[in-house]
Amino acid sequence: MAYAVIRVRGQPDVNKDIEYTMNLFGLYRVNHCSIVPDNPVTKGMLQKIKDYVTYGEVTPETLAQMIRVRGRLSGDRAITDEYLAENSDFKTIEDFAKAIVDEDYKMRDVEAVKPVFRLHPPVKGYEGNKRSYRNGGALGYRGEAINDLIARML
Repeated sequence: MAYAVIRVRGQPDVNKDIEYTMNLFGLYRVNHCSIVPDNPVTKGMLQKIKDYVTYGEVTPETLAQMIRVRGRLSGDRAITDEYLAENSDFKTIEDFAKAIVDEDYKMRDVEAVKPVFRLHPPVKGYEGNKRSYRNGGALGYRGEAINDLIARML
């Protein structure tokens, strides 16, 4: 299982350790999304930045839709089935998304694919960017509900 991590807060005076961790994920701006594997190292990093991001388990269907709509190659070109068939072992975007969720493959493994998705702000906004998801806000772990948020951001 892989996590989708979305940066929610973007303030200028973030602690440098937290900023460094978000930069390792590629989350330089608000509404950037990155797909990260589920392992102890990643969980520790997510725990460190939980007050600035929201994350949860992404489904292959949601990831495939995100790749189709917001996935980009170098030169700001869209990712297509034809490009994946020529430059990777996958015939379709759905196969590629399933391999990423199963942690058999990474976005960076395909040549010229950008590992970060630049999403739109969510329709009807975030629930609030100062409280955790459990307390009615938008920050921290949200489990399968991340798929609903991503659908609102496409």
